[in-house]
Amino acid sequence: MGGMIDVGDKAETLRTAVAQAIIKASPKTIDLIKQGKSPKGNIVDAARISATMGAKRTWDLLPYCHPIPIDHIKVDVSFKTDSIEVQVQVKTTWKTGVEMESLTGASIAALTIYDMLKPVDETLVIESVKLLAKSGGMKGFYENYDKSLKAAVIVVSDSVSRRKRHDRSGKLAIERLKSDGFEVLDYRVVPDDLGKIESSLINACDTLKVDLALTCGGTGLGPRDTTPEATRNVIEKEVTGISEALRTYGQKRTPMSMLSRGAAGVRGKTIIVNLPGSVKAVSESLDALIPGILHGPRMIGGHGHSQ
Repeated sequence: MGGMIDVGDKAETLRTAVAQAIIKASPKTIDLIKQGKSPKGNIVDAARISATMGAKRTWDLLPYCHPIPIDHIKVDVSFKTDSIEVQVQVKTTWKTGVEMESLTGASIAALTIYDMLKPVDETLVIESVKLLAKSGGMKGFYENYDKSLKAAVIVVSDSVSRRKRHDRSGKLAIERLKSDGFEVLDYRVVPDDLGKIESSLINACDTLKVDLALTCGGTGLGPRDTTPEATRNVIEKEVTGISEALRTYGQKRTPMSMLSRGAAGVRGKTIIVNLPGSVKAVSESLDALIPGILHGPRMIGGHGHSQ
């Protein structure tokens, strides 16, 4: 059975959509509007108000649309020889797009114009309501990035249950990386030992020269949780924004995310990122990390922010 799509794990991004409605009317009616003689008042003002109201109440009219925060609505009304065109642009910074909000706004504006002009024009037709453009979301980020990136996954744990045969977090990370275009060159489980974590990271960076090295585990407050210290010992530049983003994303989902001490940084041409150890935390961290991390190799290569 269908229903509202779960967008709980999606990241918030800037999203925009523009929709257009065209109402066919007689040239005589268009002249009447331009002369300010519309029988029910100002067409332009009414269209702008009704489009704005329609866009804001889309979630209340369409059963499977989410109630979303709308940042901006812009309504333009123009007149042709035998038609009236309404364009509605909607912006939001949220987890799902605003196509339906812009389309609903344009539809309600068209109905309002039809209602206002029907006493003087029996030829009125709402000719079309269509989406002109949309942007935002994560899909566009993937399209412009290198599809040959390489990665390594290092699971840190003393527990017998976290050996390769039973490990779930590392394997989940591998599956996710592969689905996002990475080739995983190394996967290993190492104990909570500072030296072994360091040597594994150095191998991934200096020998394998992967673009991304992920660690899973050893980021908490336990006496043997030393992954952040090992990471800081081998990196050349710390990238605090990555760690902040992971904790912020996680904190919205569990109050314990703040206790993760995971670090992130760069060694050579490799980005190292510490993820927590639990399967759920790894999944959430990857949701926060990808696709933004895909821009990292471009910056390291000196290509800046051109995309």
